[in-house]
Amino acid sequence: MTDETTTLAYLRQRVAEFVTARNWEQFHTPKNLSGAIAIETTELMEHFQWLTDEQAAVALQDETKLAAVTDELADVLIYTLSLANALDVDVSAAV
Repeated sequence: MTDETTTLAYLRQRVAEFVTARNWEQFHTPKNLSGAIAIETTELMEHFQWLTDEQAAVALQDETKLAAVTDELADVLIYTLSLANALDVDVSAAV
């Protein structure tokens, strides 16, 4: 999948299917999901803590570091899409 060919609706559907397959709907409340977004955002921020912009740019040239940052970014997006699903918010309209 790439951003060029993948729709937001498709990603939301995939997230919903993942949640349903694990019977997680009971846990995916707005309160829990907003907390999960905050936690994952903090984990993303940790990769850049105490680095200058220049140091961060150099660090992201390391494939392992970039992969770790990418994973955290994906977690933030997944929980955000799950919250949009739980609230039935049209993200495109909201943006």
